[in-house]
Order: sequence, then structure tokens, then C-alpha cells
Amino acid sequence: MKLNDEDIVIRKALPGDGKAIFKLIYELAEYEKLTHQVIGTAEQLEIDLFEPTPKCEALVAEVGGHVVSYALFFGTYSTFRTQYGVYLEDLYVSINYRGQGIGRRMLACVAKTTIARGGGRLEWSVLDWNEPAIRFYESLGAFAQSEWTMNRLTAEALTNLARQAK
Repeated sequence: MKLNDEDIVIRKALPGDGKAIFKLIYELAEYEKLTHQVIGTAEQLEIDLFEPTPKCEALVAEVGGHVVSYALFFGTYSTFRTQYGVYLEDLYVSINYRGQGIGRRMLACVAKTTIARGGGRLEWSVLDWNEPAIRFYESLGAFAQSEWTMNRLTAEALTNLARQAK
């Protein structure tokens, strides 16, 4: 089904959207073959999005009143630039709605939010095998930061390091 721009409503996520967003998070995990890593819940996501000091923010795209896409992001800070930025944790469009400009519009809205807040940088990660996403991002002018390697501490390693704090 070909959609018109008027058929797609992009808006800030509202209380009650957590369940629909989490359903799409699970779809994303299926696409990335990472469902075994999904240990969170829609209830916790709802809290994290809408508590008095939110841990993250989200935009959603609706078609016919149904959430078909989300962009989840949070603020960062560049010490070299001394400037606010945004990290895009996820951008996902449900498979039946891809190729209709929703992803581009969602990312444009995150970029607009970044600039409105005085930000100078929008960043995200993409799996190295996800060629369709890589091509999409390159078409927007994004470039890979191949000289940087992401590091991560989780679970036991995170807890062990935290115990060393005095």
C-alpha cells in the first residue's frame, strides 16, 4: 500500500505508547537476530520515557492510528566541541511500511530536535552487515566513524568495576 505524506503522522511519544514502541523494539531485535538480548519490558520503557527526569525520548510514526515506526534517542555532550548532541539508539520502521519515506522523515525530526536544542552532532551505530541501513544513512550524508571502536561493560563486568569506586 502506497502512503501519502498526509497518511503518516509523526509525533513525540506520549504516555501509553510504551507498549507499541516495545513491540517494535522486539521486531527490530528479530530483524537483527538479537531477540535473546531483549530482557527489558514495555513497562520499564514507559517509566524511562515518561518519569520526571526521562532517561530517553522517542518519536513515533502512526499510520491509521497505529504506531509503525519509532526513533529512540537521548542527549550527549562533546567535550571537544563543548556542544550538546544526540545519540540515536534506534530508528525502526515496521517491515510493511518501509520504502515510503518514514525513516527519512523520522530521522529528519530527530535532526531538527538536535538543532533546536543547540546540538551540533547526531550519532548512531549500525550493524556492519546491515547494508540497506548503511546505504540509507550514506544517502543522507552520514559517514562511518571507522577510527572509533565502541566499548561496553554490562552485567558482571559493570558491577565489578562499580565495586571499585570509593
